[in-house]
Amino acid sequence: MFRHLIVRVNKILGALLLCLLPLLMNSWLSEAIAQVEKGHSSASTPVKRVLLLSIDGMHAIDLADYVRDHPESTLAQLTKRGITYSNAQTSLPSNSWPGLLAIVTGGSPLSTGVIFENNYDRSLSPPGSNCATVGTAIVYDSSIDKDPDSLDAGGIDPAKLPRDPAKGCRPVYPHDYIRVNNIFEVVKSAGGYTAWADKHPAYDFLNGPSGTGVDDLFVPEIRPVTKARSVPKTEAYDDSKTQAVLNEIAGKDHSGTHDAPVPTVFGMNFQAVSMAQKMTGHGYREDGTPSSGLKDAFDHTDQAIGKMIAALRQRGLLDSTMVIVTAKHGDVPIAPSKLRLANLDLIPNAIKVIDPSLLLNAEQDGSIAMLWLKDHARTSEAVRALRAKQEEARIQQIFWGESLKLLFADPEQDPRMPDIIIQPVFGTIYAEAKDNFIEEHGGFTEEDTHVALLVSLPSLKAQQIKAPVRTAQIAPTILEQMQIDPQRLEAVAKEFTRSLPGLQPPLRTNEGQAFQCSAR
Repeated sequence: MFRHLIVRVNKILGALLLCLLPLLMNSWLSEAIAQVEKGHSSASTPVKRVLLLSIDGMHAIDLADYVRDHPESTLAQLTKRGITYSNAQTSLPSNSWPGLLAIVTGGSPLSTGVIFENNYDRSLSPPGSNCATVGTAIVYDSSIDKDPDSLDAGGIDPAKLPRDPAKGCRPVYPHDYIRVNNIFEVVKSAGGYTAWADKHPAYDFLNGPSGTGVDDLFVPEIRPVTKARSVPKTEAYDDSKTQAVLNEIAGKDHSGTHDAPVPTVFGMNFQAVSMAQKMTGHGYREDGTPSSGLKDAFDHTDQAIGKMIAALRQRGLLDSTMVIVTAKHGDVPIAPSKLRLANLDLIPNAIKVIDPSLLLNAEQDGSIAMLWLKDHARTSEAVRALRAKQEEARIQQIFWGESLKLLFADPEQDPRMPDIIIQPVFGTIYAEAKDNFIEEHGGFTEEDTHVALLVSLPSLKAQQIKAPVRTAQIAPTILEQMQIDPQRLEAVAKEFTRSLPGLQPPLRTNEGQAFQCSAR
């Protein structure tokens, strides 16, 4: 009897030990890691929110030069308590939509289905067509606004949207066009509050497939500003979005008129730097130093970020807010002597000579060209025609067939993918002479893709990581630092996107976990 009692007690003690062991190990491990990580880049304060900022056009070298020349600037102060990823690459192509989608989904066009802001879709129908025809150019910019010449824009006009014949010919809003979810949707589903500010109502695409990802979306139309070709007016435009972020930090909506939670994930894009890079009379000098207009755009942007940091500090939120500064894309060429405007007729005419009906769509925009053909089987014929014009058309490289499928989806399987992608000779941009642009973006070159990336948190120590990273790694990093499983992002799961290196994953606690302990 006594022996049976001893055996029973031993079983109970053994079961209790097995139950308590994870808790004891977790406590010991926490202390051990804390000791090991003294001097290591690790966040000791839990990340409760993320302020995500895109300085469109900002190259990695721009950030390095600015921090060196302005040691008291906001960007310099952020680098002193953060990790600078000096070898960060944006999306391919380096266009605004795929660039921002990479940042917020963790994916490429392979997952998102978006290769460019404007493209072609063989499965959709044109606006106003009643789906009588299938196959249409997809244009998601100011042209879908109700009033594109107004900052308010009046929202998106559904009559200007493509139609989906597979879904009752209903209009395809920008968010409908995205194939995978994003950080806003995941954070919101975890109980967070989200906000973003950008340059067109078409940035509705940030709402994701659910259509509801961003709680507070502020998208004033930039077209009236770009038509003015003015750095000060672009800075004033950025100021309106900066004020929206400041209002959100203050516990209001972007307008400042209604109470709202301080967002869990929020931010904006800055346009002044990119506009100053692209405008005649501004840009860079031959040695890569900024013109006075571009320098002013950098200074103005730095000061705007400084206002946000000051507001977070004033409200006691800075220590628990991770600040990420990056860029959707770079702009090219930096050296003015490299600039050449492409003849916009050469490439389409080379295809039309073969067959006037072969070319479905030619998207020549920024520093890249893409062609969609009526007959996939004639792609090699089209490539031969382009190679015959290669020098005249300033073509550096042609991606088609297997070389295209190494990077993107097979155009025979994906109705959105072009049959041919053309990377022009460096410095060549596809733009009208009347636009007076001296830089553009969209291509695969170093200056297109090598962008700034800085992750800052007051508890971090200054560090520079030179290993290659991608801006797509920002999305899983944000979720990981907020203790949300990055695998909840569909593109991350599909493309095996890893979090950024150098940031210690936050140690998860047992809080909220259910333990089934039995003494039997």
